[in-house]
Amino acid sequence: MKATEAAERAVEQLATLSGRTAEAVTGIHRTDDGWRVRVEVLELERIPRSTDLLAEYAVDLDEDGDLTGYRRVRRYTRGASRED
Repeated sequence: MKATEAAERAVEQLATLSGRTAEAVTGIHRTDDGWRVRVEVLELERIPRSTDLLAEYAVDLDEDGDLTGYRRVRRYTRGASRED
């Protein structure tokens, strides 16, 4: 499976489980068991948009692209500066 396909599968499966829409894929890398994809999700929409609450999830997929687990790794406002 290519990275682009893994990213698409992660976004689809996370949306199905969480009911939230992905804003972006922020990272992806191969693991021994498949893929780990970092997905940014809108958790709470506010006005103005710069105060929206976003979250980043780590989504684990197996070699076939099936979700094996996910977890929220951070929450932040859209306008917050971030250091990785």
